[in-house]
Amino acid sequence: MKLPSHYLSYLRSRGSAVKFPLTGKGETNPIFKKGKKEDLGNYRLVSLTSVPSKIMEQILLELLLGHMKNKEVIGDSQHGFTKGKFYVTILMVFYDGVTALVDKGRATDIIYLDFCKAFNTVLHDILVSKLERQRFDGWTTWLIRSWLDGCTQRVVVNGLMSRCDMDSGTACTLSKFDDDTKLCGAVNTLKGKDAIQRDLDRLERWDHTNVMKFNQAKCKVLHLGHGNPRHKYRLGREWLESSAEEKDLGVFVDEKLNMSWQYVLAAQKANRILGYIKRSMASWSQEVILPFCSGENPPGVQLWSPQHRKDMDLLERVQRRATKMIRGLEHPSYEDRLRELGLFSLEKRRLQGDLIAAFQYLKGAYRRDGEVLFIRECSNRTRGSGFKLRERRFRLDTRKKFFTVRVVRQKITLKKSK
Repeated sequence: MKLPSHYLSYLRSRGSAVKFPLTGKGETNPIFKKGKKEDLGNYRLVSLTSVPSKIMEQILLELLLGHMKNKEVIGDSQHGFTKGKFYVTILMVFYDGVTALVDKGRATDIIYLDFCKAFNTVLHDILVSKLERQRFDGWTTWLIRSWLDGCTQRVVVNGLMSRCDMDSGTACTLSKFDDDTKLCGAVNTLKGKDAIQRDLDRLERWDHTNVMKFNQAKCKVLHLGHGNPRHKYRLGREWLESSAEEKDLGVFVDEKLNMSWQYVLAAQKANRILGYIKRSMASWSQEVILPFCSGENPPGVQLWSPQHRKDMDLLERVQRRATKMIRGLEHPSYEDRLRELGLFSLEKRRLQGDLIAAFQYLKGAYRRDGEVLFIRECSNRTRGSGFKLRERRFRLDTRKKFFTVRVVRQKITLKKSK
């Protein structure tokens, strides 16, 4: 919902005479996230806001986003609450750097950090002081302060604004999506290990300054690369535990950067859905089954797209099963069924998705991240395209199969086949 400009002008002209009936306590509902249900820390409290509150949030959001865009308040490491960025872009940018380090033979450590209820614990006074520090105009600051006064419900931008100075002084790669934070660096030498530890100490001080708290039990270390010394790191007074595998924004990553488990989970989920359809639907006609087969690639598939034949076949068997369920197509071959339904194999659809995503990074909504992911070669030749991508060198298959290297090789292969 976009509010008309004259409504904002009216509020501004009324000044302190405006009263908002938004204060008071809101009811919260515990939503289970993951882990043991007996652990209260595995629940997220969700507060249901009233309609006037939502209208007020839209007013504030329009004012805040306009200022932050003009003044570049949000750093490049934050991909949450930012137009043109979402969890896939941060995974792509972050692991592009990680795979590049590992491909160069550098031992790499990733620190996965987790806040304890970050959106519920940020203090209103600290939030308002940060707004003033970022030179928001006095009217906007007053409006936010008057709205928060006596109101216990969280604002959707609380986490974003309260962490605007988190990047300052960080030597290693810091990556953030909402309250999910990662720290990464090469650790071939003690100098690299010490740099990570200094950044952890700085984040711990930031944590205390902003009256927030890390969930130590969920903060883990993932060691990557051949001959990794597997250093120990400390967050505050406690040592962080090492992990063989971590789930990062829905994507499983292990010490070998092997995502085979991701394909197994995706195939299991799709087969369960097919089982539900088969048991609950009276009709298995083309109109019922085809929407399941013709949907778009899931978000993030460019990051974990399978490259080994066994993984490709595992996913392809799901579409084989789905197309065979359609009444009247039980006996034709898989290729004939695809032609009859006007579908492509999953392998071709992933190639199509790669090329579409590459366009988004180069000329579409994700151009800013594309400048980091791809190296352009501009040519003054009159024949052919003056816009080309440089094919990066690689040493390991992990790097060879990563999206930013894979898609350039696909583009070159398609060009040669013409």
